[in-house]
Amino acid sequence: MIEIKVPELAESITEGTISQWFISEGDRVSQGQLLVELETDKVNVEINAEHDGVAEKILSQAGDNVEVGQVIAILKESAESQQPEGADQSADQPAVSSAAVPADERETEEKPGRDEPGERDSRNRPTATPAARKLARQLGIDLGQVQTRDPLGRVAVEDIMAHSSAKTIPSPQDVPAGTETVRLEHAARPDNDRTHVEASEPAIAPDKPVERLRMSRRRQTIAKRLVEAQRTAAMLTTFNEVDMTAILDLRRRRQDAFTKQHGVRLGFMSFFTKAVIGALKAFPMLNAEIQGDEILLKRYYDIGIAVSTDKGLVVPVVRNGDSLSFAEIEREILTLAEKARDNTLSLSDLQDGTFSITNGGIFGSLLSTPILNTPQVGILGMHKIQTRPVAVDKDRMENRPMMYVALSYDHRIVDGKEAVSFLVKVKELLEDPENLLLEG
Repeated sequence: MIEIKVPELAESITEGTISQWFISEGDRVSQGQLLVELETDKVNVEINAEHDGVAEKILSQAGDNVEVGQVIAILKESAESQQPEGADQSADQPAVSSAAVPADERETEEKPGRDEPGERDSRNRPTATPAARKLARQLGIDLGQVQTRDPLGRVAVEDIMAHSSAKTIPSPQDVPAGTETVRLEHAARPDNDRTHVEASEPAIAPDKPVERLRMSRRRQTIAKRLVEAQRTAAMLTTFNEVDMTAILDLRRRRQDAFTKQHGVRLGFMSFFTKAVIGALKAFPMLNAEIQGDEILLKRYYDIGIAVSTDKGLVVPVVRNGDSLSFAEIEREILTLAEKARDNTLSLSDLQDGTFSITNGGIFGSLLSTPILNTPQVGILGMHKIQTRPVAVDKDRMENRPMMYVALSYDHRIVDGKEAVSFLVKVKELLEDPENLLLEG
């Protein structure tokens, strides 16, 4: 027998959630074949077969939470699967391994006279799929009381769910008019997916379309960290605006030559990354971290760039940004963004940033207050470039491409004066790209 275990994921990650299986019980498996994908707090991990064999038993299903070292499946080696132990094969009948038949089919193989609903197996138990038996055990449901629509009497997960819902939803005669006490599918969920809350809510009309979605592990982690940031940090946001005329003019004049020379377009993020690094050098407390009653000042500049993906927001890190050219920064951001959208980021791509930048402007945001990416103590929010009338001097007004910028910071170690001065420094560097080249 070959045990398939959850591998070591990372120093800070001890569990994951099974995203999907690529094999079923009874499937033949080749060495190197992809078996299952695990979703962790930060990245997805693929587990491949180390040996040839037959998938005899899948112990954890999609959606289950599993820990490092836990056995999630069992393979039977190919040589064993050809002749099961104790099998009495006749010379004119080909040998068939029970491992080659899915478990729920092995439990319901047709036998003489076994074609009526409600039939039981040799141990006088109602026939049911393994997943249904597991769910019934978790919910304390007697399989003999569950009605099934299967013509052979096999109980499925859907039958368990329907039976549980029928027990927990009160009848209309028992509910006061206008209200309904709702048990949030408490009894209809497995242990690792129960909502341990009972609440009184207005009744949902049965003819209204609704959909209940399970939060992915990544979305749960994002939610947890954002709430933690707001709970643990004394977070405050200060605002300013940047005249983007000089940068837009520079990009217009140099874009073709830059792209031809470096093979990548000159975007806005390299300017903002350089401006942030220049400001961090002038105000190092924004590049720090609180550890207990100490402040850890970081003398390196690993800038996190927020990237939106279909599965949620991730913040891959551009390493040693102070030593990179504009082209190298643009190339690195492009690579990280592609990996994020292809779901191929590694944990090392996401760890240990010192400061973050997020750009809501690409979605049309005019102004927002970004939330800290803890344990960092500063994050810069970029926004939409919008043409607005600006007073050039006492007598003249001009339409200029303006961008609001926001700096959220941890007031525990960053004072208001320092935060405002930091943001003013960013503004000055962006409005004078030549100065940005010198100081960034």
